[in-house]
Amino acid sequence: MRKYILLALLFCCTILSAQRLSLIPQPAMVELGEGLFVFDKSSKVKISDYDGDSVKILFDRFAADFKTATGVSFKKTKKSSRADIELLLEESLGYEAYKLDVTTDKIIIRASKPAGFFYALQTLKQLMPRNVMAAVADSNISAWSIPVVSIHDEPLFGWRGFMLDEGRHFYGKEEIKKILDVMSSYKMNRFHWHLTEDQGWRIEIKKYPKLTEIGAWRNSRVLGWGEVKPDGIHYGGFYTQEDAKEIVAYAKERFIDIIPEIDIPGHSQAAVASYPEFLACDPENSHEVWLWQGVSGDVINVSNPNAVQFAKDVIDELTAIFPYRYIHLGGDECPTFKWERNDECKKQLAEIGSNNYRDLQINFYKQLKEHIAAKPQSEQRQLIFWNEVLHGNTASLGKDITIMAWIGANDAAKDAATLGMSTILSPQIPYYINRKQSNLATEPHSQGYGTETVEAVYNYAPLKNVPDELRPQYLGVQANFWTEWVETADIVQYLTFPRLAAVAEAAWTPQEKREYKDFEQRMQGEKIYYRLKGINFGKHIFK
Repeated sequence: MRKYILLALLFCCTILSAQRLSLIPQPAMVELGEGLFVFDKSSKVKISDYDGDSVKILFDRFAADFKTATGVSFKKTKKSSRADIELLLEESLGYEAYKLDVTTDKIIIRASKPAGFFYALQTLKQLMPRNVMAAVADSNISAWSIPVVSIHDEPLFGWRGFMLDEGRHFYGKEEIKKILDVMSSYKMNRFHWHLTEDQGWRIEIKKYPKLTEIGAWRNSRVLGWGEVKPDGIHYGGFYTQEDAKEIVAYAKERFIDIIPEIDIPGHSQAAVASYPEFLACDPENSHEVWLWQGVSGDVINVSNPNAVQFAKDVIDELTAIFPYRYIHLGGDECPTFKWERNDECKKQLAEIGSNNYRDLQINFYKQLKEHIAAKPQSEQRQLIFWNEVLHGNTASLGKDITIMAWIGANDAAKDAATLGMSTILSPQIPYYINRKQSNLATEPHSQGYGTETVEAVYNYAPLKNVPDELRPQYLGVQANFWTEWVETADIVQYLTFPRLAAVAEAAWTPQEKREYKDFEQRMQGEKIYYRLKGINFGKHIFK
């Protein structure tokens, strides 16, 4: 069966000796054995039946990439005795859990759901040279094998996320797909897509075409800040609904849910500029898509019934594009001074019996939440907000909302959990990975002081000092990338990688299994992976 010349096999073993423990994220349990499983040029696989043939479909995708990288093809068999690889259902395992057992004769993968099988196959690829992860052929290797190993694995958190802001700068479908590819390799499962901002509206809403006719464009590529002034260049872009659906389908194949964010009522000047007649608090004044960084005070008039209906309509169209449980409505950094000068807002504040203008924002969300609750079950969504929403009459929204904690994240998350709300940890320091990752002069212009190093990102312990009784409210962790300074996708990549791998490990691996020096050693092969994928990356930790 496995007749390869000795020289080729020894060459392969030499490569694997350096690669075989380079698993990102580190599994919950790994036991390394002696010897290798060597692939035939044509190997046989037996796959357990599953509804909709979804396990067979995902294996076929794996097999196509594997053949591209190695030349090894797979033929299906119904006989376990003839199979080189066997995918078996084991109902006792969790939704994303898997077991991967490799002997010199056979590879057995066990999982209860397609997601578990998918993650097992990501691990299998990582046990091989990095060209296999990248699905790129390497003619220098003529024999392919993996070490004898037993891995029993499941994630620490169900939410393992990354957020990209495209409101400030627009990058396009192919760049998003590159990020999704790497996320899936690291077993991350939530892509939070920040689609609207003061500086741009990036998603087509058919009922409101001016959002992309006007709101997706501005008169400066750079965003003004300090000595940096707007440059007058006509700049922008947006995703059609078909574009978004294409990316949703691409992500789904990689077991990634896409969470759209429409940031309202603050960070909404692009929307206000598109429809000032009913979104602006002062429609008599001129409004344009913002050319600056920072926080604009040109917020949506939440007391105008037409503005409320606008938000409901947007949610309806998002629901049809993104078939997942969550929609993010922002809620951060929303100035109230325009509400304080607006007669409709003053009247509504009195009607709800409050003197806190922040409660107008909560009342706005309450109406949207009631709108969603009236939908058929399949169209209902749970709302996520940034933790500023805790400032006000938040209890009126009920407990079935999720708070994404960024500013004072540890305390904010604990406050939300104590109120019975779900929470996601996304601490500004150190999980805002748009910030500089070193203080070298070669770093691109961005925020921060270079203190958010790979090591600093890695060493954040998400559940430190969280009482046991509150831990069930913690859904997981998320890295965020804000793009005020970042005009091009290659700089997004440079700042994101390899720091996103550090976040992925915090999201997946038990804290007691994590140690930075070990992580740094396992990361050394990733520079090959990034280069093969055509992805820019920070070089600081690579030897």
